[in-house]
Amino acid sequence: MLQEIFFIFTGLGILFYVYMTWNYDYWRKRRIPGPAPRFLLGNLPSSITQKRFLAYEIDDIYREYKNQYGFIGIWNTKAPNILVLDPELVKEVLIKNFRSFADNSFTDTVDKESDPIFGRNPFMLKGNEWKEKRAEITPAFTTNRIKTMYPVVEDVCATMKDFIRRESKKSIDGFDGKELSAKYTTDVVSNCIFGIDAGSFSNDKSEMREMAKELFTPTFRVIAYFMLQTIFPAIKKIYKMNFVPKKVESFFVGLMKEAIALRCKTNLDRFDYLHYLLELKEKKNLNELELVAHAITFFIDGLETSSIALSFTLFEIARNKNVQDKLRKEIKETLTKHGKINHDVVSEMPYLDQVFMETLRMYPPAPTLGKKATENTELKLSEGEFRTIDEKSEILIPVYSLHRDPDYFNDPDEFIPERFDPENGGFKHFRDKGVFLPFGDGPRICLGQKFALAQVKAAIVSLVNDFEISVNAKTKQPMSLDPKQFLSYPLGGIWLDFKEL
Repeated sequence: MLQEIFFIFTGLGILFYVYMTWNYDYWRKRRIPGPAPRFLLGNLPSSITQKRFLAYEIDDIYREYKNQYGFIGIWNTKAPNILVLDPELVKEVLIKNFRSFADNSFTDTVDKESDPIFGRNPFMLKGNEWKEKRAEITPAFTTNRIKTMYPVVEDVCATMKDFIRRESKKSIDGFDGKELSAKYTTDVVSNCIFGIDAGSFSNDKSEMREMAKELFTPTFRVIAYFMLQTIFPAIKKIYKMNFVPKKVESFFVGLMKEAIALRCKTNLDRFDYLHYLLELKEKKNLNELELVAHAITFFIDGLETSSIALSFTLFEIARNKNVQDKLRKEIKETLTKHGKINHDVVSEMPYLDQVFMETLRMYPPAPTLGKKATENTELKLSEGEFRTIDEKSEILIPVYSLHRDPDYFNDPDEFIPERFDPENGGFKHFRDKGVFLPFGDGPRICLGQKFALAQVKAAIVSLVNDFEISVNAKTKQPMSLDPKQFLSYPLGGIWLDFKEL
C-alpha cells in the first residue's frame, strides 16, 4: 500500500514538473534572449514568495540586460512575458504602435458579469469598448471642472490641518503619513464625486474610509488568485475574479442613490463630478451600475495612487530640509504676490512642480505597466535584428527601473527636484525620451492625472506653509517598498512630525 502511494505521488510529481517546464523553450524557439527560469518560481520568485518587492527583482534583470537588447523574454512562474528595456521600444508600445498593444494586461482577469464594478472600468476594458467608456468620462477631468472643484479641495486642506493641530495636543508619537494622506484624498474624492463629506478626519471609523481600505487592500483570495493564474493560466478562462467585495459594491451603489436623491432634492447647481455623471446619465441613459462604475473609476484614479504620491512627497520634504525651506519660500512669496492660493496660482509654482515630479520619479505609485499584444507584431531586439511578438503576449514596462537608471538620471537614488527645472526641459524632456512614466503614456495614459496633480499640490502647499515637517524615528530608513503590495507602499509606513510655524 505504501509503495503504491509512493508511486502515485512520484508520478504526480513528475507530471507537475513536466507541466511546469514543458514550455521553457518558448523564448529559445523564438530566438529571444533572457535569463533561465527556476522551477516553479520562474525569474520573479517574489510573485510567489513575496519576500522582495517585485519591481526590485525586475530591476535586477533590467540592469543585467539593458545595454545588450531592446527587450528580453522572462518568466513569471510559467507565464512567458516580454520585458521592455529600451525607452524607444517603450514609446513604440505605448504610443507609436499603440494599435498592436492597445489592451492592458489585466483585461482577461475580470468581466462585467463576475465584477460589475471593475469589469466596467476603462482600465480593464478592451477592444473598442475601452474607447467608448473612456470618451464618456474624459470630459469630467477638464481643467475648468477641476478649477470649480478647487474650493472643496481647499476646505479639506483646512480640515486636515485642524486634525493635525488637534491630534498634536494629545502627545502622539508621530503621524502615519500614508494614512493621513489617504484620509485627505478620501475626503476630497468623496466630496467631488458624491457631494458628501466622508468625515475621515472627524470619525475614528469613517465608513467611506473603511470601504476604501477594503477596495484597495489585496486580500489573501486576490493574491492566491494571481499566484494560481501564473501557474495555471487557463484559470482566467474558467473563473473570473470579482475584485470588489459585494459589501463594498452595495455600499457604493447605496451611496450613489443617496447622492443623486440629495442632489435632486436640494437642486444644488454644483459643477462637480456628480453633476457631470447626472448629465451623462440623461445623455447616455446609463443604468445604476454604470454610474457607480464611473464613480469608482474616479475614486480609484483620485484616491489611492494620489495618497501614495502625497505621502512619499511629504517624506522627502521632511527628509530634505533644504528642499522644504526652498519650497516654503516659493509658497510665501506666491502668497504675498497673489494674496490667495488657487488652482491657477498653484499650477504656476515651478519648484512645487519639480518637487512632486521628483517624488513620482523615485516612487512611481505603479512601478510597472502591463500591456498585451493585440496582434502579431515586430519589435527591435538589437541593431538590425527584429523578432515577432505573438498576439496575446504579455508586455512588462519597468517604470521603476527606468526612473532609477543612472544613464537617464544623474544620482538616481538622490532626491534632486532641480533635475526637472523648466530651463532643462522639465519633466517633458524625460517623458519624450520614454524614461518618465508615472502616469503611463499614450492613448491610455492615466485619466485622472490632472486631478491628482491638483489635489496633491494643494495639500503640499497647505501643509508646508503652516508646518515644519520632519521624519519621525519610527520611519524605517533607508526606505524600502512592501513586498506584499502591488502598488508602491512604504514598508513599515511613513511616520512624520508636524510643528506649527
